[in-house]
Amino acid sequence: MRLSVRTLALPAAALAAALSLTACQSSSDPDAAPAPTSASPRQTTGTDPTAEATPTTAAPDPTRTTAPATAPTMTPPKKTARPTQAPAPSSTPADGAGGDDDARPLRPCTAQDVKVVASKVSRPINHLALTITNTGGRTCDALGAPLVGFDHSQAPIRIMEESKPQAVVTLAPGESAYASVLLTGEPGGPGEDTHGMTVRTVKVNLTADSMKTVPAPEGTFVDDGAAVSYWQRELEDALQF
Repeated sequence: MRLSVRTLALPAAALAAALSLTACQSSSDPDAAPAPTSASPRQTTGTDPTAEATPTTAAPDPTRTTAPATAPTMTPPKKTARPTQAPAPSSTPADGAGGDDDARPLRPCTAQDVKVVASKVSRPINHLALTITNTGGRTCDALGAPLVGFDHSQAPIRIMEESKPQAVVTLAPGESAYASVLLTGEPGGPGEDTHGMTVRTVKVNLTADSMKTVPAPEGTFVDDGAAVSYWQRELEDALQF
């Protein structure tokens, strides 16, 4: 009876020893996967341990000065000096020199610049010729038409607008301009008084505040129909009106 119990106990002890040995081999097996460890900040859990680790950037050394990497700069081209321009000539011509009307401001002829003459003409009849001559040393302009009166008249005679020239007459020293004076006109109606009279002087206003009074030719008779033309370059042009 005792022999039988020992025989059964031996196989049970051998089985327990075999299981214990198997457990030890499993814990010391070099091919077994190591227990997972905490993942580093730059490594994700479950990555392949045989993969190469990602290199990390070293912190800059505050004691070491490194020139910043910058893009190459372009050297600006050298500026080429521009040639200096000569100053523009003055628009006002020198005294005694004529000039283009568009290149200088107009300078009206005044009583101090010109000599005025009133003369008779043979044709057309009932006309006088007014002549102004630049006796000064500077160029001047015969602007518009003269304001003409006789003796003690208060109002100037009519201006013939149809005689207006295309350009202002500019007079260099020694040059002249001309205007015609129509002395009498047709009466407005039968028996109408034209207030005709014989005059001795002719008053010529070159500008609003510059007047010259000259002798009228002997026997000059004028009436309410008198009129004057614009200044013209030629006497023939003035006497057409």
